[in-house]
Amino acid sequence: MKRLMRLCLVLVHLHAGAAPAGALVLWPGAPPGGAAPGPQRDSAKGSITQVDQPYLLVHRPVQPNGTAIVLVSGGGYAHIEAGRESGPAADWLQAQGITAFELVYRLPQEGGGVAAPFQDGQRAMRVVRARAAEWRIDPARIGILGFSAGAHLAGMTAVQADGFRYTPVDAIDGVSARPDFAVLLYPVLTMQRPFDTTHAKKQLLGSHPTPAARDALSVELHVDARTPPTFIAQAQDDTIAPPENSLLMAAALRRAGVPVELHQFQHGGHGWGLGKPGSEPAAWPQLLLAWLRSHGWMAQAPG
Repeated sequence: MKRLMRLCLVLVHLHAGAAPAGALVLWPGAPPGGAAPGPQRDSAKGSITQVDQPYLLVHRPVQPNGTAIVLVSGGGYAHIEAGRESGPAADWLQAQGITAFELVYRLPQEGGGVAAPFQDGQRAMRVVRARAAEWRIDPARIGILGFSAGAHLAGMTAVQADGFRYTPVDAIDGVSARPDFAVLLYPVLTMQRPFDTTHAKKQLLGSHPTPAARDALSVELHVDARTPPTFIAQAQDDTIAPPENSLLMAAALRRAGVPVELHQFQHGGHGWGLGKPGSEPAAWPQLLLAWLRSHGWMAQAPG
């Protein structure tokens, strides 16, 4: 028994009810709608649950190039896979001169309700834009990047950026939450049948949602001309998030006249983060850099 208890202490770190040192807390007081009772739990592999105080982890380059990206890990809205997704991506982006912000958001079944992660997504974008000068960021070059269920949160933030999901709490909420670009990787986006087999759908909507509830959280149904340009990448053999998620979103963006770049890898499955070296999905970081440069969000590579 003592050995088991020691193992549990090794595997789970508790933040004692507060964001970690150096984190940028999103809300000046209690988050709207409440939060997990805490304390936050972090597994040895970087999986986060029981978020009682949502926050951003800031990764500042030595020489920032003015571009910033808010990173949203997946985990089916049941946990946050920061160790495999936003953490490595933040380090890589920082090395490119991009200021990266890892978002640790509230989970819908842990006290804040279904609106909680989307409130945190909006607030995160506003906080970054409101303090852009402090981090030497161009407020017109702030994007959002999500993995899996995190891509759903990123997508909802992109398509409904300024439809307030909470009562404004301070002057920061007067700043636009619209990302200038969105990046959706192996995304969960639609809640429509027959592609509603994801854990994210179950966490958000339960087993028997109404058609209206499905529509409200199907990202592709809310695309319009104000949706930001979007980069999408997914493997065709993804068995967790059906590849139709990407196809439906790309089609909706094209209908709305929004620039979209879609990359479909033949092999890769789901949850690849930066991509295993030598695999098809490992190409996405360089493809993303080329896309950012083509739209003017980053300077062209020398030579």
